[in-house]
Amino acid sequence: MKFPGKRNPDQISEEDSMAARAAWLHYSGGLTQSEVARRFGIPQPKAHRLIARAFRDGLVQVFVDTSVRECIELENTLSHAFGLDYCKVVPVLDEGPLPLRTLGLAGADFLRLAIESGEYRSIGIGHGRTLASVVQMLPGMEISHMRFVSLLGGLTRKFAANPFDVIHRLAEKTGAEAYMLPVPIFANSAQDKQVLMAQLGIAEVLAMGREADLLLAGIGEVDWHSHLVETGMVMEAEL
Repeated sequence: MKFPGKRNPDQISEEDSMAARAAWLHYSGGLTQSEVARRFGIPQPKAHRLIARAFRDGLVQVFVDTSVRECIELENTLSHAFGLDYCKVVPVLDEGPLPLRTLGLAGADFLRLAIESGEYRSIGIGHGRTLASVVQMLPGMEISHMRFVSLLGGLTRKFAANPFDVIHRLAEKTGAEAYMLPVPIFANSAQDKQVLMAQLGIAEVLAMGREADLLLAGIGEVDWHSHLVETGMVMEAEL
């Protein structure tokens, strides 16, 4: 299944537009929140909420072109120990056991540079909380030279879960072509797997995934609070 790409401007709400303009005036234009509020004729608390919303929705990105010495030392140690071509270590924020914001910022920086390099025609994407954070932190871009392909099925037992959100938001943020796999991450049986993989549309997306120039996947735990269990892809009794 192919996603249509970046949203038409007519589909962007007035609130979204105001949040983007408020953030631009504050971060790029140098206006204080009070000045933004006066410019829009709104209370200062609303200006604050609009700017915070733009930041939360990934419209505002901050990339600091420097490195932390301790991080560089760890990067070199890990690269040497495991033969890594690329390794990035970032400072830890007080986020608990899963530092989604830190990982999202680092991953978004890597993905942005990969896209801007022009080296890749096709990028395969997994899904999960970490990659969702990466896409959230990725700045809006205009891409016409490449496509994104889902590497995993994602139909779940819980209708509230939406694993396709990662690939869908990538399409919205970049305007690039994006293809998803409308199948479960696990088939009920080997026979079901063969039937699914034989479907023309699914086979085509699987072939795109195999031909992708770059693959991005998250690595997480497999326990009762993992993403697979929380979204219903795997039941706790199946662990």
